[in-house]
Amino acid sequence: MKQRILIPIITCLVFVTFGAFAQSDSLALVTTNWQTQKIAKGIVWKQSMFKGNLFGSNQNINILEIEKSKNIGISIAYDTKELKPTSEFGKEEIALAALNGTFFDIKNGGSVDFIKAEGQMVQPNRLTDGKRTFHQKAAVLISRGKLKLAKWNGKDDWETKLHADEIMVSGPLLVLKKKPEALDSISFNTSRHPRTAVVLTNSNKIMFITVDGRNENAAGMNLFELRNVVRWLNAKEAINLDGGGSTTLWINNQSENGVVNYPCDNRKWDHAGERKVANVLLVKNK
Repeated sequence: MKQRILIPIITCLVFVTFGAFAQSDSLALVTTNWQTQKIAKGIVWKQSMFKGNLFGSNQNINILEIEKSKNIGISIAYDTKELKPTSEFGKEEIALAALNGTFFDIKNGGSVDFIKAEGQMVQPNRLTDGKRTFHQKAAVLISRGKLKLAKWNGKDDWETKLHADEIMVSGPLLVLKKKPEALDSISFNTSRHPRTAVVLTNSNKIMFITVDGRNENAAGMNLFELRNVVRWLNAKEAINLDGGGSTTLWINNQSENGVVNYPCDNRKWDHAGERKVANVLLVKNK
């Protein structure tokens, strides 16, 4: 009889403890003192460093918050062969800001995920054993500079049927229609890494988010933690992009070559560790 009573009590304590940690983490995020800077009309850059009080770890988060505007547009920049730093893409395109994009071939260049630009497919998905991988089941859609997200419908030709001027397939999807998306328990999702995400908020703002990692100053996040973060930031929809050494947020006219986060590819806690990538998302004046 005692054993039967003890099991539900332990289960209850586990859920209470988990809930307490989640509440503490969400409180740490929403009450943090964000350092903010206006980049342009309708664009604000926010940064905050958490000293051991977010998921029991050090974290460094940058957010570029973009209000809906007739004068500001989002677009894709890419190269099918040459890899370039995110900052270089941004400068070449005379952008206000740039965020690293989707997954790519680090040896030979080019995206491994579907890219459409100027109404034409420029790179198809590279399938694994004839099947989609986990980062080919969602997409960023851009039409006339406006951004939205989409979820794979299970069909092979899904992305070719989407109606958008520009498309970047990526993933996993984190939030859709204000509800958390299920995440598999693969290592990519459960391990902590630097992360890059795009969020559409309930107030119709766009957020470009970077989470630094692989350093004692910033642990990085697993995707379950990142999913919590974007939900606490009032995400209506959210998608994970390529992360790790690729994670980079560049803002025009900022110091340190415009790189505002701490890319980890040089294994140093500075702004010089950008990895060369195949594609980016840009914020530009129309």
